Amino acid sequence: MPLTPHARSLLDMAYRVGAPRFHELGEAQARHSFEKLQFAFRPESPAVASTVDVPMPRPDGSALLARLYRPLSSHADEPLALLIYFHGGGWCVGDVASYDVLCRELANLARCAVLSVDYRLAPEHPFPAAIRDARLAFEWAVENASLLAIDPARIALGGDSAGGNLSIVTALALRDEPARPSCLALVYPSTEIVSTRPSRERYAEGFFLDRGTLQWFFERYLPDGNTEDWRVSPMRAERLAGLPPTLLVGAEFDPLVDDCVAFAERMKAEGCTVDYVEMPGVIHGFLTLGKVFPESTQTLVLLARHLQTCLALPPA
Repeated sequence: MPLTPHARSLLDMAYRVGAPRFHELGEAQARHSFEKLQFAFRPESPAVASTVDVPMPRPDGSALLARLYRPLSSHADEPLALLIYFHGGGWCVGDVASYDVLCRELANLARCAVLSVDYRLAPEHPFPAAIRDARLAFEWAVENASLLAIDPARIALGGDSAGGNLSIVTALALRDEPARPSCLALVYPSTEIVSTRPSRERYAEGFFLDRGTLQWFFERYLPDGNTEDWRVSPMRAERLAGLPPTLLVGAEFDPLVDDCVAFAERMKAEGCTVDYVEMPGVIHGFLTLGKVFPESTQTLVLLARHLQTCLALPPA
């Protein structure tokens, strides 16, 4: 189908005003630009039962910060299932504050706790800093389940774009461990850095996530240029079998959409349980722009239902 009117309007505005793209900015400017976009087009912030900032110690003595949300429906001492959420932003931009509304919505819709992780960003902290933080967040949550008032046997991983990539990579790394995620909730994840699938060229310019912006992200995350490592491109993993039940939501007008389809198909071929849903007429990044895109709420409902099924949660 064609672009939705909301998507067309947003793109027309963005390109008409001639705002510089990420690849034309420095890191600090790009982060500020991303934050302004999220704050301008996100919905109103819903109330939750509680939020608390959580420091998780790293081996070097520094702290990985995260924010824990408990849904309105919960009691303070009730052990809840947990979604650990990794934000998008090409491993270079984005933060917990920008995703605050999204995580509140997910907590209330899914009726589970949500831990939003402020993983380290490139280029200050290139690969593999972010994936180390992602694994630390999961293992720390399991070990400190009583402190968080969550059930360590019911932990999901989720994220959009780069955050979806971190979710997949962490699940692959943990799949043979005693403690591993119960399911994955992914929105247009980056599954392969170098791709020749048609959508990369078809939507390379004029659809928000431009070719130059993708390259800008990749060069900062991977200064050594090693795009073959499966921890960067999980499509390159020797096997995907053993990944937990997964919902993967793609966007029709996204340069990454064919990579998402291919990843879901390979998961299915290797015996994984995976549902792929493509949101028609929308662009990469729509999930956090709920003031513009009704498809954002539709996707959050799908994610919540998936979490409820996999984590045996009561329906909202």
